[in-house]
Amino acid sequence: MSDTPQKVVLAYSGGLDTSVILKWLQAEKGCEVVTFTADLGQGEELEPARAKAVMMGVKPEHIFVDDLKEEFVRDYVFPMMRANALYEGLYLLGTSIARPLIAKRQIEIARQVGADAVSHGATGKGNDQVRFELGYYALAPDIKVIAPWREWNLTSRTALLEFAEKNQIPVPHDKRGEAPFSTDANLLHTSSEGLVLEDPWAEVPDYVFSRTNSPEAAPDTPEVITVDFERGDAVAVNGEGMSPATLLAKLNDYGRTHGIGRLDLVENRFVGMKSRGMYETPGGTILHTAHRAIEQLTLDRGAAHLKDEFGPRYAELVYNGFWFSPEREMLQAAIDHSQAKVDGTVRLKLYKGGAHVIGRKSPHSLYSEKVVTFEDDQGAYDQRDAEGFIKLNALRLRLLGRRDR
Repeated sequence: MSDTPQKVVLAYSGGLDTSVILKWLQAEKGCEVVTFTADLGQGEELEPARAKAVMMGVKPEHIFVDDLKEEFVRDYVFPMMRANALYEGLYLLGTSIARPLIAKRQIEIARQVGADAVSHGATGKGNDQVRFELGYYALAPDIKVIAPWREWNLTSRTALLEFAEKNQIPVPHDKRGEAPFSTDANLLHTSSEGLVLEDPWAEVPDYVFSRTNSPEAAPDTPEVITVDFERGDAVAVNGEGMSPATLLAKLNDYGRTHGIGRLDLVENRFVGMKSRGMYETPGGTILHTAHRAIEQLTLDRGAAHLKDEFGPRYAELVYNGFWFSPEREMLQAAIDHSQAKVDGTVRLKLYKGGAHVIGRKSPHSLYSEKVVTFEDDQGAYDQRDAEGFIKLNALRLRLLGRRDR
């Protein structure tokens, strides 16, 4: 096999960066380009990407525009939600969790069309280059990877625009100026970072928010909803059964209305630097809150506390791009085992940026009103047993105290 890539599958959005990459791969690398555009629920019309790829000389049979919303939520978002994964205690990993699916589909397409390389538009400063490429190599160890931002000399937006103009790549007039910030969106979240957001002391401007109403402008009347769970996955909202993607979209609508899910975060990137980002995860925030509430009823203390130890490690693996690693799969197996009886209904009150749990019930609840009551428990719990329990647990403390005091 030649060391020079012959055919490459490009993760293609149709925007300025990936359109320049497409032409660069053709002109500078001499590659035949296959484009792949993933519909992950980002809310944009994707057919223009197909038309633009045709205009730039890509064969129609080499243009893939795939609706992956259901697979995304069912096989990636929901397993992560079962883990209660939060990176650095706050971030619901909306960008991170999308990358392994895109990488997986690129490799599938590469095999389908006989491509020997894949390419992405992630920069050399970010996490996404790592996430994409760890996914590629896990699934196709011998695949060639072309990362233009690490190779070319187009190091500014001005240079990209000049390249586009020179190569007759159409750029809308509203895209010719300096972008105030960059965004990434899918059904789980929208992230914004860069430029106007780079000063961590400066408040995020109102125009950056695209996914949620401001909490101040949200309705003055709370709204109550219910979310039903089976084996740790949400299956219904207000009693209406829905597919995973439809359910998340429904929760997004509630979250948008009530200003839920905004996060201003300074995070530690895997490549070593700190960055400041603004995340909007409306439905995911509601779902995370509801899932924790149903686990409160259904998980044993030991299982729940052990699972809470898994969560940060799981989140770090997803953030750093190790979705296809054996350690993530091992954690997933344990987490999924814990979810066997995580069934029931959670009632939430949505109000002014908050999703507040106001009730939960489960056919597998471990909560016993008879045992926990402050009233007469009719012999369900013998309070005298606590004396021996306390003395046994105090034994080592008493021995230490006698020695040291």
